[in-house]
Amino acid sequence: MMKSQFIAGLPLLLAVFSGMVEATSCNATSPCPASAPCCSEYGFCGTGSFCLGGCNPFASTTLDSCRPEPLCKDSNFTFTDQSRILSNYTFFDGNASAYDWTVDHGNIQNSNGDLALILTQTNGGTRLSTTRYVHYGTITATLKTGRWAGVVTAFITMSDIKDEIDWEFPGANTTTGQSNYFWQGVIPTGKNNGATQGGLTDTYSNFHDYTVDWQPDALTFLVDGKSVRTVKKTDTVGTNGVANYPSTPSRIQLSLWPAGIAGTPQGTVDWAGGMINWNDPDYVAAGQFYALVKSVSVKCTNAQVVSPTSNITSYVYGGNRSDTSPTIIYSNRTSLLNAAGRIAPVMGSMGGALLALGLGMVLGVNALLL
Repeated sequence: MMKSQFIAGLPLLLAVFSGMVEATSCNATSPCPASAPCCSEYGFCGTGSFCLGGCNPFASTTLDSCRPEPLCKDSNFTFTDQSRILSNYTFFDGNASAYDWTVDHGNIQNSNGDLALILTQTNGGTRLSTTRYVHYGTITATLKTGRWAGVVTAFITMSDIKDEIDWEFPGANTTTGQSNYFWQGVIPTGKNNGATQGGLTDTYSNFHDYTVDWQPDALTFLVDGKSVRTVKKTDTVGTNGVANYPSTPSRIQLSLWPAGIAGTPQGTVDWAGGMINWNDPDYVAAGQFYALVKSVSVKCTNAQVVSPTSNITSYVYGGNRSDTSPTIIYSNRTSLLNAAGRIAPVMGSMGGALLALGLGMVLGVNALLL
């Protein structure tokens, strides 16, 4: 589980490049003012890119202050040609037809046709996010992990209200992978808590297929096409009758991040295998740590049928801020920043989930620098 520890000034610094910002924090009980209506994933109010990926609708001025989330599209991403990866997310204008991925921070390289996620002592790690969202579907990442204490490789899905599904590979252990999920940022307990899959063959030297099969009624984790764990939605229902199950549209994220650094909670450092050794021979020789991604495939399920001829283009949040089960509306509203207009619902809706402050996978650490 990744701990979010962004320095407080970072969102304000990014705002210089990405839009107007007020020095106002935001959460579910203190939403943004109309002058800076969008609550970014870092918990600050602003405009521009603050209103795109990660914008929290339940901490923004209104539910439709955030731009709509671009609709899922069946895809098979390879990385020989990286022209559809936008290297600086602050220049993204919401056009998911122009770019497939954004680099949220850090650095990438082309390593013999594979995507290399880079971690150095000064860059704070690397995270990429898809420009489109997935509202249920099957996602497979073919990748090689890191192999160093304190360094975490991650392939996850993350919604704007912190529903999250993870494959993570912490530290120097290259024979296991860890699966987990969160509901509105809340860690499940008991039998639904995270699981460790052992018996993998050297995850640093060998590519493996890691799959998240996320359906409305069950979540299955697979390695090389074989199921290793299944969580049923019915098994996540709490005493209040609410299923603590990821159910809101999510971006796919790939990251390599430093858990073993000063300022990280000791439990996270221990989980990641200890502090990073910046004198490790691999680091000294290459000047960086890295993980490699060969491909990512996406097969969309969606919560309602979307025909090829439909004018549905996006997901938006409906209902009220205080709803127990907020609604996901399939909409024809544009995601572009320079577009206007309110929600134009198409066909129907699907129950979603509440806001909570996320614990995991915003790739942020005290050492993070631009």
